[in-house]
Amino acid sequence: MTIRLVVDGRGGLRRQILDRLVARSNGAIEIALHFGDRDADFHAACLQRMEVRPGRRGHLMQDHLSRGADIQLLASESYRWMLEQGVEQLQRAGPNYRYRSHNLQSVQDYLDYYHLLAEAYAQQIEDTGATHALFMNMPHLGYDVILYHVARVLGLKILVVSQTFFADSFFSMAAFEDFGHMNPDGPDGPPIHIEKGSAPDLFYMEERWQKTGPRGRLNAKAVLSLMKHVALKRPAKLMSPSYILGNLRRMRDVYGSLPDWRDPFSGFFHENELAYFEHLAGYEGQKVDLNLPFVYIPLHNQPEMSTQTLGGPFRDQILVAEAIARDLPEGWRIYVKENPRQSGYARGPMFFHRLSRIRGLQFVPSETSTHELSTRAQITATVCGTAGWEALRKSRPAIVFGGAWYGDFPGVHRWHPGMDLRAIAADSFPHEALERAAGNLAARCHAGIIELLYKDRAKDFDPATNAEAVAATVQDLLEGRRPLTFARKALP
Repeated sequence: MTIRLVVDGRGGLRRQILDRLVARSNGAIEIALHFGDRDADFHAACLQRMEVRPGRRGHLMQDHLSRGADIQLLASESYRWMLEQGVEQLQRAGPNYRYRSHNLQSVQDYLDYYHLLAEAYAQQIEDTGATHALFMNMPHLGYDVILYHVARVLGLKILVVSQTFFADSFFSMAAFEDFGHMNPDGPDGPPIHIEKGSAPDLFYMEERWQKTGPRGRLNAKAVLSLMKHVALKRPAKLMSPSYILGNLRRMRDVYGSLPDWRDPFSGFFHENELAYFEHLAGYEGQKVDLNLPFVYIPLHNQPEMSTQTLGGPFRDQILVAEAIARDLPEGWRIYVKENPRQSGYARGPMFFHRLSRIRGLQFVPSETSTHELSTRAQITATVCGTAGWEALRKSRPAIVFGGAWYGDFPGVHRWHPGMDLRAIAADSFPHEALERAAGNLAARCHAGIIELLYKDRAKDFDPATNAEAVAATVQDLLEGRRPLTFARKALP
């Protein structure tokens, strides 16, 4: 049977891989529907922002008349969860967070657009006779997660591939809910040496973010961001010097309260962003007693794949703190640290109000070293972040609430109600077992680059060679000749 693919894959690198996939399959694989850039069937990013940017087949909504093709979503047991997840991910392109934003405002607006997209997707899938869906990144932007929902409900066979932050490798799975569950039928590999106690090499994090430094200063980029916001979102305020000068004073105070590596408004300004950073500045300068027993909760940057897709209900990260507080031993503390890349998304006034009501919890200053916190903590608790991986490298246990890639490693405890935190804190595991687990996961990964951001981390990267290698692997995965990286063990 010919595999007819629905593909979500943007960028020239993925386009090259797709071209090689079709060419080398000799007719066994066809692209039924491609969501990507303007050279694809439909322009994907414009669906997120509700713009009219045609692909080769025009715009998805062009001449579209509903025939109820999405009605099968209603019959799914996961319908309400899918709806909530899709709406929440569409919000990341909302007017409070982007200059180029969609115009969805009310809950009903989001519900309407979810179903407009879902119905259009379902029609296209039916009309093209698609049999499989290939996602060349973890769905996490809104338009793509809705496509994933529709493909799953319509019974397409799904393959999701996602770049690892290790050099030159990617994961594979049939459902993003499987992420972090190592395929029991996959190959094992030799142990990988991990220097005990060392921090992972994270190219997207800077070491200065963990150190005390001078305070920041209001800069020209921030002033331009304010004026852009006023011109685009509040044009009537252009004639109000008191509004502009009042915001500039508040911005100056925020910069002066935070480390100089924090540049809150250099790229985007909104009144909600300003309120968030004023809240954050209020926690600077507090003392943190690391001699007390504590659970460390490092917050994820939002909106991102780690929470929006892999977090499940714990994309609401306060639920992590509330769950830990429920079982917190007497005399223990909970130390919560904000992500150094975080902006105002999912951080409204109620966020801080909820945190302040959790027993034993302290929101620590931004300059508190995450390395020191994970070293001194009894437990590191995270949705699925690399802070848990760092704790394991220090022989410290971790509790994960979502889909962590290291979820099956020794020292990891998947959250469930009523956990005995004292017993988990006493958990010990040989470092050699961690190295074996890392080697087994590496053996289940696939060589190649599917995310352009990681190109420079690969040795001797050649686009043509990479496209051929990745295409061969993807073909094997689609045709069942190669085991997936992640797959939950089937129940007997």
